[in-house]
Amino acid sequence: MESYIAYRHASGRTSTSYIKNIIHFDHYCAREYPQAEELEQEMVDQWCKQRRTECTNSCISRIYPIISFLRYAKERGLTYVTIPAVPKLAPRTYIPHPFTENELVSFFNACDTLHTRNGMNGDIRKITVPVFFRLLYSSGMRTTEARLLRKEDVNLENGVINIRFSKGFNQHFTVLHDSMLELMRVYDSAISKFVPNRIYFFPADTSKGFSDQWIRYFFRKLWDQSNNIYATAYELRHNYAIENINGWIGEGLGEHMKLLALSKSMGHSDMESTKYYYSLVPGLSDIMGQVTSDTFNEIIPNITINEKGK
Repeated sequence: MESYIAYRHASGRTSTSYIKNIIHFDHYCAREYPQAEELEQEMVDQWCKQRRTECTNSCISRIYPIISFLRYAKERGLTYVTIPAVPKLAPRTYIPHPFTENELVSFFNACDTLHTRNGMNGDIRKITVPVFFRLLYSSGMRTTEARLLRKEDVNLENGVINIRFSKGFNQHFTVLHDSMLELMRVYDSAISKFVPNRIYFFPADTSKGFSDQWIRYFFRKLWDQSNNIYATAYELRHNYAIENINGWIGEGLGEHMKLLALSKSMGHSDMESTKYYYSLVPGLSDIMGQVTSDTFNEIIPNITINEKGK
């Protein structure tokens, strides 16, 4: 198990949920089968059995790290147990929230007026939150991709971001909007004064980025200030795809090439994943409306830099 965890880290796959499930499985084996000298089929079968208290998708999330570990072990001749079948994923019925222009403007106004405690940590959050969520909005990046973004992977000269830590092994690139690039440059200069030798572009400290909990906490805190409907930070990614697709209406064959570019930019393994958004667009088109540069510039305003570089 230690070798498997080291293998995942070396592969750039640092999911804490995977490691936690591996540890839980290890504790389960030690507790329920204290006399066992090697991994046995019954251990695996009992662990992978769906529990009465969990839905199918929760069961998959719990057992899939163990399935991945078993594949690793079998490929190296370390175990001969049969890998159980993974339950079929149940279709999700949740429809992402369709942001309106007013909701987005209100949310980013809340980001810009965030109140935090005094001190360096408060100052870091005050300048990070507005830029972090604008990056999600303007690039369609996954929340995990943004929080694990390394400083070295953001090219502030040409605006190209190298997304190395993504879903699976799907490394890809995305290009920043000119307004977002300018904002990232200003942020980089400001955050460097607080954390001069940072590893992550959005640092919690010198060697750490922010957690998933950090993202959920601040999105919920700021979203709820002016909205009473449920939404998540990840839905800014859905919004990015939908606004792009809405902007292609009436463009004929050129739409296919734009869909391909959008698919690559968002890090989808195939265009079928991107086509999913087509099922959302017709029902949301009356809410989303046509994409305009005016709306974008209202959310990500032009940055003016004075003679002192502030």
